[in-house]
Amino acid sequence: MEEKTGTKTQGEKGEERERLEQQIRFIVEIDKVKNIFRQTYLADGKRKENDAEHSWHLAVMAVLLKEHMKEAVDVARVMTMVLIHDLVEIDAGDTYAYDDAGAKTKRERELKAADRIFGLLPEDQGRYFRELWDEFEEYQSADAKFAHLLDNFQPFLLNDASQGKSWEEHGVRKSQVCRRNERLPETSRIVWEKMLEVMDKHIEKGTLLGN
Repeated sequence: MEEKTGTKTQGEKGEERERLEQQIRFIVEIDKVKNIFRQTYLADGKRKENDAEHSWHLAVMAVLLKEHMKEAVDVARVMTMVLIHDLVEIDAGDTYAYDDAGAKTKRERELKAADRIFGLLPEDQGRYFRELWDEFEEYQSADAKFAHLLDNFQPFLLNDASQGKSWEEHGVRKSQVCRRNERLPETSRIVWEKMLEVMDKHIEKGTLLGN
């Protein structure tokens, strides 16, 4: 019979400690996401943002832009979804939105990364994060659609604020931007209309190529 310590047995205390250790390993591991840099410049154009900055920005946007969505969404779920959606890039690296070659291996790289990174957590929490990540990738639920809108709209806004710097560097065309965002009109008409307005402005400036 196990000796009681307070209200918990020694076995229960051991399980609790191991659970905490797993959570700490995950917390320390995801610090690496701060070193994954994207192709998107900050609004001032001085440097490129990292994945941690990107995810934080999306979480704030989730609170602000909920009112513009066509379907009802759970903001807390969406915030968690966008905060974890790029953790796989710790292993898989960032794949630029318009990198067709990188896109061919992206899914395989990210699935392997998801198994390892979410597998660091206690089983229940790892399963919850993995299910949210899978839901985001499947792009079917209202929450996933909103998360994708945020994930696409944020770098779009930074491209605009930085005078189209990333678009110009990569020779991006309007048709590429439209193809990447082809499902956004079903999520929010007003956001899509704003994006079309911004794209036309940058075509006139020459920082975004026409079709």
